[in-house]
Amino acid sequence: MTADTATDVFENHRSVLTGVAYRMLGRIADAEDVVQEAWLRWSAAPREDVREPRAFLVRIVTRLAVDRLRQVRSRREAYVGPWLPDPVVTDFGPAVPDTAEKAVLADSVSVAVLVVLESLSPLERAVFVLREAFGFPYAEIAVALDRGESAVRQLAGRARRHVEERKPRYDVDPAQCRDLTERFLAAAAGGDIEGLLTLLAPDVRLVGDGGGKSRAPLRIIDSADKVGRFLLAVAREQSGRLDARILELNGGPALLLLTEGEVDSVVQLGILDGVVHCVYIIRNPDKLHHFSATGRS
Repeated sequence: MTADTATDVFENHRSVLTGVAYRMLGRIADAEDVVQEAWLRWSAAPREDVREPRAFLVRIVTRLAVDRLRQVRSRREAYVGPWLPDPVVTDFGPAVPDTAEKAVLADSVSVAVLVVLESLSPLERAVFVLREAFGFPYAEIAVALDRGESAVRQLAGRARRHVEERKPRYDVDPAQCRDLTERFLAAAAGGDIEGLLTLLAPDVRLVGDGGGKSRAPLRIIDSADKVGRFLLAVAREQSGRLDARILELNGGPALLLLTEGEVDSVVQLGILDGVVHCVYIIRNPDKLHHFSATGRS
């Protein structure tokens, strides 16, 4: 296999490798580091006996991501305030034409699911991502993790039960979610407390991630009244300074908020039965620097 062919093969599988790494790690920088290291290993390794490059490359990325997860545990434990995954633009496009497959990919990259995945062990997370998001056979996952197939099946069962027990059942209908996101924005920006409260579930939660580097609640805010008043207070403070754009992040519509042309925050809603059950706000600049003022990452 020539150098050019090796590069072409890797690039053909880059999107899958990046998808696996991001779902495993929840951070774009970590995912990019893992994929880059996979490229270095792929380009330097003898490839004559590699019959299935995709499986071979996924195996490299998975093992690197598991090692990275073990390394960052202490960093996550020392994190200031609630932790949320890096927001990422999702546009599955014509490469994933099947609606059901798109729904699975969107769900597996959602903020709610990635938060739950944080509570899994590195091996459980790897098995869940490879099996549930990408549909890899148990036998391939066993090879990737250097484990027996029966052990992988047990890991998969534990991970699936854990996620199902803790994952919020948010709606995924794109049109409904976008409509409610637009109404949410209009009510908050317009100072319409009554209108905002009609959109919030009584037990709504607001999770803010500033990472100790930007202002954000250090604890989760509960109840429609508290969440509504917090949002309106922020809107009043930023009145006339914020510009909002709607784009698709983590499989659903989200608000990209800019202040004087600079990216300030990302807001995404967890929606169920036509009302907002969770408001996710990401303000940590380390998680937003890859966005431009156009909303592209």
